[in-house]
Amino acid sequence: MTSTPSLNDDQAAKVVALAMDLAREGRTADLAEFLDHGLDVDVQDTGGNTLLMLAAYNGRPDTVKMLLGRGASPNIRNGRDQAPVAGALFKGEEAVVSLLVAAGADLDAGTPTARAAAALFGRGHLLG
Repeated sequence: MTSTPSLNDDQAAKVVALAMDLAREGRTADLAEFLDHGLDVDVQDTGGNTLLMLAAYNGRPDTVKMLLGRGASPNIRNGRDQAPVAGALFKGEEAVVSLLVAAGADLDAGTPTARAAAALFGRGHLLG
């Protein structure tokens, strides 16, 4: 029986950084492989960003859908108190906003809140 070697801190940081890039780029299948091999779906980078935050902000609905389907929390805020749904609203990513709202994104959490971002950018219609 063989065991999987554990990663040191530097190696783990590199894995997380690569996964974050995959989320940003919308490389859903590649990112799913990382998750299949044990990467936490809610892992955070040094700025507190999750895979979901980066996929949402960069308008990657397929990746967002996959992450939510694997249990990613739509309400984890990054180190600047930003929520994924507010970032998606800021960028005008309608499909992503719809997915996050359907998944139970808290529209009153974060700075600014999703409601405030929607009002600021005239995108209140995206919140239903």
